[in-house]
Amino acid sequence: MSKIIVLGAGVCGLAAGMVLRRDGYDVTILERDGEPAPGSADEAWARWERGGVVQFRQPHFLLPRGRMLLEEMLPDVAVAIEGAGGLRFDLLSLMPPSITDRTPRDGDERFRTLTARRPVLEHVLGRAAHAEPGLEIRRGVLVRELLVRAYNGTPHVSGVRTDDGEDLCADLVIDAMGRRSQVTRWLMQSGIGPVIEEAEESGFVYYTRFFCARGAGTPAFRAAILTDIGTFSVLTLPGDNGTWSVTLVTSAGDQALKRVRDPDVWTAVVAACPAHRQWLDGEPITGVLPMAGVPDRFRRLLVDGRPAATGVVAAGDAMACTNPSGGRGMTLGLLGVQHLRDVIHSHLENPHRLAETWDAVAQAELVPWYRETVEEDRARFAEIEALRRGADPPPPSGLALFRRALLASLSRDPDAFRAAIAWRGCITQLEETYADRGFVEHILKTARGSDAPPPPGPNRAQLLSLLGGALPKAA
Repeated sequence: MSKIIVLGAGVCGLAAGMVLRRDGYDVTILERDGEPAPGSADEAWARWERGGVVQFRQPHFLLPRGRMLLEEMLPDVAVAIEGAGGLRFDLLSLMPPSITDRTPRDGDERFRTLTARRPVLEHVLGRAAHAEPGLEIRRGVLVRELLVRAYNGTPHVSGVRTDDGEDLCADLVIDAMGRRSQVTRWLMQSGIGPVIEEAEESGFVYYTRFFCARGAGTPAFRAAILTDIGTFSVLTLPGDNGTWSVTLVTSAGDQALKRVRDPDVWTAVVAACPAHRQWLDGEPITGVLPMAGVPDRFRRLLVDGRPAATGVVAAGDAMACTNPSGGRGMTLGLLGVQHLRDVIHSHLENPHRLAETWDAVAQAELVPWYRETVEEDRARFAEIEALRRGADPPPPSGLALFRRALLASLSRDPDAFRAAIAWRGCITQLEETYADRGFVEHILKTARGSDAPPPPGPNRAQLLSLLGGALPKAA
């Protein structure tokens, strides 16, 4: 039986471990955090510490594509998430009343999802994985280095060495350690590399509070899940068991907005947004949770058309991670698991072919989502910085112009609305939609044919006033 080691027991690592074990492989998951999954969703939220996952208590949302993948690969886990209070949510329910054609269409079921807060999702996955027959999960294990030998003229990773000096051999090592993966460093310590690594700060900072319903249920959506309002954005995500999160997203360099770390100031800003103030009608269950220093990072282990090393592959955030406000991390991680499973099934006995095939699949199926997200992040960051200086944002063109027109049209056109949530839900890449020139012309015409809506929140001067006094525009 072929042996596979998965590094990391997050969402991606646990899912990979379970599906590969069910495919008949001998799988061991190694996780540096020692505390096992708690016995209940409430315990997971209240007491579970996951020091290796910086975003563990930040907002998470499983997109419709992620729900489809989960129900296909691990249907019992999807049932368990719902049993733990996970929310069944239909993105079509966000269709604004200004769209009069609300006739159901074939394929509308693809916009439904199942979601929960990250600790609850990981609690369910962790409990299921520990109960999986034959799947070994070792928590509290620190990996120190990779075991490397030569294989057909290429360095080959044959396993890992733990901090205790134990050597664990495998036919394949899967790096699912997320944003903080150390595999690139370990490869370089073994004399392998450099591998391809692109990294840049997304430039955003997040200020989040979680709420629980007081009995009236989740507040109604009166705006998109992610709404840009001048120099900040508001992200509202429903969660499990009557909970939700509200996040203010802005430039990490906006010193004035650092004041929203104060719960009263944070509340004042949200309350000043007419389409979002109803999200304050709950019981706060956290203070303001800041998160900054979030990079866009991409790693590739194929250099100049050849594997830097065989026997090791990166998946999920360990391969590509982006600004999390798009909510794509878990969904793209599961998509990667699905594709990696197929590659392993076909090529595990040929390490060189496996490395080449996995790289080709990732370039075709996963990397375009990364590139698209980074481009959108750059455009939004440039817009925020221009507005902070009192300047006009850079005019969009090409795909960026279409993206803006699509978002401007989704409140009045059912086709635009479906196209937008198919894109946001990781169902259809925007580039694919953009290739339909007839649809592009329709969207551009729709966007031009109506007045821009009024600002859904405070302008810069009003925002600075809410924060306790005007500061220089560039502050």
